[in-house]
Amino acid sequence: MKLVYQQLLALLSMIAIVLVLLGVSFSRMTKEYVYQNTWTSLEKYANSLVEQSVRVSPDNPSHVNFDSESLLNSEVLLRNQSVHFTVYNRDNTAIFPDNVYISKIKHSDWQKLQQGKIVQKVTDQQTHATSGRAEPAMTDILKPYFYTDNHNRKHLVAVVKVGAYVSNINSNIAKINANLTRALLVASLVAMLLAFLIARYLTLRIDRLRRATNQIANGNYDVQVPSKNRDEVDDLANDFNNMARSLQESKAEIQRQEQRRKEFMADAAHEMRTPLTTINGLLEGLAYDAIPEESKSESIDLMRNETKRLIRLVNENLDYEKIRNNQIILNKQQFNAIDTLNRLAEQLSQKAAAKNDTISIQGGTDIEVYADYDRFVQIMFNITQNAIQFTENGQIVVLAQRGYQETIFKISDTGIGMTKKQLANIWERFYKADPSRTNTKYGESGLGLAIVHQLVLLHDGKIEVTSKPKQGTTFTVIFPDKKSVE
Repeated sequence: MKLVYQQLLALLSMIAIVLVLLGVSFSRMTKEYVYQNTWTSLEKYANSLVEQSVRVSPDNPSHVNFDSESLLNSEVLLRNQSVHFTVYNRDNTAIFPDNVYISKIKHSDWQKLQQGKIVQKVTDQQTHATSGRAEPAMTDILKPYFYTDNHNRKHLVAVVKVGAYVSNINSNIAKINANLTRALLVASLVAMLLAFLIARYLTLRIDRLRRATNQIANGNYDVQVPSKNRDEVDDLANDFNNMARSLQESKAEIQRQEQRRKEFMADAAHEMRTPLTTINGLLEGLAYDAIPEESKSESIDLMRNETKRLIRLVNENLDYEKIRNNQIILNKQQFNAIDTLNRLAEQLSQKAAAKNDTISIQGGTDIEVYADYDRFVQIMFNITQNAIQFTENGQIVVLAQRGYQETIFKISDTGIGMTKKQLANIWERFYKADPSRTNTKYGESGLGLAIVHQLVLLHDGKIEVTSKPKQGTTFTVIFPDKKSVE
């Protein structure tokens, strides 16, 4: 049995127990109410009988007359309502109706009546000892009546006993109980039907979530559960949809990373194979004396450069991983960026001249920056060298300026530029925006910009790139001040 139906059964069981207890309590209360109401009505009948039939002489309270004709008329009227009455005089003798079989009031009840108390009682069915006649069960009220003389003394005048058949009262109670039972049964059936429909509705919604979860388990992350944002189940559906979207994005990212891993392995193998092939060919030429004597010095220089290229490739890979895993410690300090940029321009002037490029530093003479000096040099060097590499007969401008609690650097070139697709991937390791220019004499590895990106993030900074094909590229690097970082 499903959990919702188990809870439904438990709830209905509790409701059934409560209804039974309420029904029993209400039945008892109804019985007491009906008897109390009957006794109140009988008391009113008794008062009416005394007012109509009992006559007391003002001069002699002991002289009491009873109007027989009025009593007979009252008897006829009350008999139609299944009400019977008996009138007793002060000597506990029944004077109406005139029936020899009417017994006297019990001594204990008579004492209460003499004290002015009203006696309410229910008598079971019994057989008269003298006549052998069966007397039905009755509910009776015995009420005394007193006359107060001029000396403020009370005299018992009469006792009226008015009774109704218990069977009639029980019949009314039975009808009330029957109506109550039918109402409870109908209410229970309606409640069970509504509860079943609600439970069925909730179960269907939960089953929909369960089926969607099975699809997720089978690897289908492109699934969404409809939600109307009405209750906790819809909240759960929203959380499930968010989870599915997250898994879908993670799956896409894993696939993309796997593709990048394959490309990385291929690119890394290609980057290492080229210098190794060159070195191996030169070594074989030297070993077999296939290289002319005048070219040996040039071959050795070439092998030395290729070896340095391999060492640089390995070091950049190690450096990149250390930066990504936060395994390097930055020694941040405040220094003049313009002086550093001027020195970088001097170092790269020869490379720029080889491409007929010019490098200019703009922004004044004193622009302070808060950064790790060595890493700052590495960032600016890589970006500027990248600009030189993709620019011929052009200009590279490095602009430094102060912002609000930050230092901004813009490195612009007039080179070949990049497309939107290339811009989206330039931070990837071994990615080359222009594969045709990989084999330059500067030994481009495709790691420079990836390292730059990680170093800027490590400084809590920002780096952005804007570019258009054949219109040049602009790198914007922002270093926050010490106050904003803290």
